[in-house]
Amino acid sequence: QVQLVESGGGLVQAGGSLRLSCAASGRTFSTTAMGWFRQAPGKEREFVAAISWSASHTNYAGSVEGRFTISRDNAKNTVYLQMNTLKPEDTAVYYCAGDSPYFLPVSQADFGSWGQGTQVTVSS
Repeated sequence: QVQLVESGGGLVQAGGSLRLSCAASGRTFSTTAMGWFRQAPGKEREFVAAISWSASHTNYAGSVEGRFTISRDNAKNTVYLQMNTLKPEDTAVYYCAGDSPYFLPVSQADFGSWGQGTQVTVSS
């Protein structure tokens, strides 16, 4: 199993940028797809982005496509989420997810490991 720790959250003005990082421990990081999800207050957790184990493929939610970029560095056991042109509706706790048996998963049920989450707040 992979242990995941997110960092990089914070408070930013609308239009600004943040980069989230997710550091993973465990031998399976480089062989599993990784993903980011988010949960806003009073809402269900939703898919944000996913990246295949080799970084050859990525997938994004429609609400973030063109603004967010997921990437990974297997040598550093780290996955990133670059978030640009942030909007107040991007405010949420962002979770890193790993340990998936699927090539490019998009469902919460497709992941076996989760981080503790990092808060992102976008002010208007």
